[in-house]
Amino acid sequence: MAGEVYIDATNQILGRLASIVAKMLLEGKRVYVFNSEKIVVSGERRRVIESYKLLFKVRTHYNPEKSGIRRYRSPHMIFKRAVRGMLPMDKSKGREAYRRLKAFIGVPEEYRGREMIRFPEADVSRLKNKYVYLEDVAKELGWRGVEPRVR
Repeated sequence: MAGEVYIDATNQILGRLASIVAKMLLEGKRVYVFNSEKIVVSGERRRVIESYKLLFKVRTHYNPEKSGIRRYRSPHMIFKRAVRGMLPMDKSKGREAYRRLKAFIGVPEEYRGREMIRFPEADVSRLKNKYVYLEDVAKELGWRGVEPRVR
């Protein structure tokens, strides 16, 4: 299908990749993002992880005894949340665009051998400063990783 795009997210910058994907989704394309654990977040490791941990301390006035808003810990859902923030979710076109996005950890068997694209404008080689992989951030947030499938 001409409306499907397969993206290899290895060593791609989170924000730049998310904005490119959001534009593709709004154009009506179905986007599949692979290797989301290898996405890069720019910044010093400690500061990046602490800024993500701050999101867990958010409380609600409605019921402050509860642990607060649910936040995702897995790399593919952190990426999807970044894309979601760049879509007009209050409109039907934004909600429909978000439904066309699929993000994966690694490359599933059924998608192996497909032609995957990368974006040079979102490549990690453009960064001059430090960066951290989304997998490391997710593990610091409590993500346990993916258990290998036994067949």
